Amino acid sequence: MHPESERRLAYLCLQATREGQASYAHVHEIIAGLRKRGWQVDLFEPAYARAAQEVSLGRKLSQFVRVQLRLIRALRQTRYDAIYIRHHPFDPISVFATRRMKIPMVLEVNGPYQDLYVAFPWLRPLRWLWTPLMRYGLRAADAVVTVTQPLVEWAKREAKHGRVVLISNGANTDLFHPDAEGEPPKTIPIPYALFFGVLAPWQGVDTLLEAARRPEWPEALHLVIVGDGALRGQVERAAQESERVVAVGKVPYRQMPTLIRHSVCGLAPMKAIERNQTGVMPLKVFETLACATPVVVSDLPGMADLVRQGECGIVIPPDDPATLANAVRHLYERPELRAEMGKRGRELIMREHSWDARAEATHRLLTQMIAP
Repeated sequence: MHPESERRLAYLCLQATREGQASYAHVHEIIAGLRKRGWQVDLFEPAYARAAQEVSLGRKLSQFVRVQLRLIRALRQTRYDAIYIRHHPFDPISVFATRRMKIPMVLEVNGPYQDLYVAFPWLRPLRWLWTPLMRYGLRAADAVVTVTQPLVEWAKREAKHGRVVLISNGANTDLFHPDAEGEPPKTIPIPYALFFGVLAPWQGVDTLLEAARRPEWPEALHLVIVGDGALRGQVERAAQESERVVAVGKVPYRQMPTLIRHSVCGLAPMKAIERNQTGVMPLKVFETLACATPVVVSDLPGMADLVRQGECGIVIPPDDPATLANAVRHLYERPELRAEMGKRGRELIMREHSWDARAEATHRLLTQMIAP
């Protein structure tokens, strides 16, 4: 083991981290926090992470293999104290190699096996192979990190051991704060409610668009949608059909606090699908609260518990456009309530949910794991 000031960590993330995505914030904020605490961290991720355009499946598969071969060479040539793997369906190569080299390994798990078959539908016929491979990683890890309490319990059952810890998502409280400078672009009309994130079906984008069309939605309030993804076309069509909906597209990570700060509320109306039953803790919720802005979230484990605990927003049933529109109206018409909820949300994030606190918990876990 290296002296404390020279500890080295290999960090494998086969999901390419792109600015504006949740994975980018999670990976780079944790790495920054570990480096602050004296760790030398080497990030191994696909080369197309900085590519402007989406790449083909063939190139992705090729990169999954190449990145791991590069990692294995580095593990042989450099004395790492530990390896941190963000669990991925194609990481068994690294898991097997790490076990053979007897390097302490942390596995970060962000969802159950079902997420794999949602992301890669063509793998569904191979469940008999891929589920055991993913389960092997859980059982082989020296420690498993998950982001919600229901996922902790799921991982313990699958791993057949108790070395599972909860280290959830968080927010950069220096970047996301209520005094963020600047004004929204002139193309964004004020007032507005804000959704930002991947435009995927499970995010409840269709529920958002339907809510904005309902009579319960405040007449003068716009719905601003920031992000990209499979439903981008649907969002852009809605924006063409209604002046109430504003499709912004991608926005750089460091520009988001300004958009959040000027919004009436943040929206996270995720659907009650199988992948969400082990809990969800979206970064958008932490980042919105860090800006002292209340949130409206679906009643799903994780984020609903957070909002209820902090009394910093409104929890609604999933897939319910009318209730969503009414919740937005309730906040829109009560600026004093918004300010109170926002203040409580900011205090909660500062007290318990900053990325620095998450990095400290990760640092303690790694230090304990590699201790003689």
